[in-house]
Amino acid sequence: MSAGKRLPGTPIPKHVWEGHEGIKIAGDSWGNPKNQLVVLQHGGGQTRHAWKGAGETLGAAGYHAVALDARGHGDSDWAGEGNYGAEKMVEDLKCVVAELGSDSPILVGASMGAGTSLVAIGEKGMTAKALVMVDMAPRIEPAGQAKIQEFMNQKPDGFDSLEEVAEAIANYQPHRKRPRNLDGLAKNVRLADNGKYVWHWDPARRSSRPGAPDYRERLHKAADNLTLPVLLVRGGLSDVLSEEGAQSFLDQCPHAEYVNVSNAAHMVAGDRNDIFAESVIEFLLRVAPLEK
Repeated sequence: MSAGKRLPGTPIPKHVWEGHEGIKIAGDSWGNPKNQLVVLQHGGGQTRHAWKGAGETLGAAGYHAVALDARGHGDSDWAGEGNYGAEKMVEDLKCVVAELGSDSPILVGASMGAGTSLVAIGEKGMTAKALVMVDMAPRIEPAGQAKIQEFMNQKPDGFDSLEEVAEAIANYQPHRKRPRNLDGLAKNVRLADNGKYVWHWDPARRSSRPGAPDYRERLHKAADNLTLPVLLVRGGLSDVLSEEGAQSFLDQCPHAEYVNVSNAAHMVAGDRNDIFAESVIEFLLRVAPLEK
């Protein structure tokens, strides 16, 4: 099951893999499949399209970049109530990585995707060459998290027009210039049976609680087990990961490197992809150099 009818112009996924319990996971890729795999995992309420610029840059740099639609998002299958926890997200990740034939990928995750990566490596023993966490750490700001939930929970029955969708996004991201052409919104919404525009994700995932204390404690414990190269990237304007939250993680994981991207909010790659991609590639070329 999925959100509804895809709008004209919505990009077709390049790949579909079988995830945990038969869930179909959609994705795109850039670069030579024989090269080092970099898996890009988006945040809650996003899709693989959030990584398009970064994926293209990583592919051009010599990596095999793969961006996934998490279960219940974009073109991946819906999983239903109670099936959006970290456990199942990690199993999906492991299934896709195995299908791609990699035994040691580089994991890059934003927000929810960073949590999945952190649990996979620090708790489930998944082997990876490096970890990049984007605007996420075990300690986040409740107010920023609540703002995300408020944005995702608005208009549960759908929007009347793409103009309404654009207004909702602009209100959530006032630092970004509102686009004049609304065609790009096609990949963010679907057309429901009632004729309204709804987000591309399963409403049942509202029951997942990324800000819950038990989940944050789980991430904190997982971070204790990190021994691989780690890069933490924070958006300088973020109200989700504060500077204090970032420094708390760096105290816990002293070998981790840190980049603070000014003029970027929680969606770092979308706000300043140029700086983001440059910082990530510089880090990866040092800690996971490409084979010649």
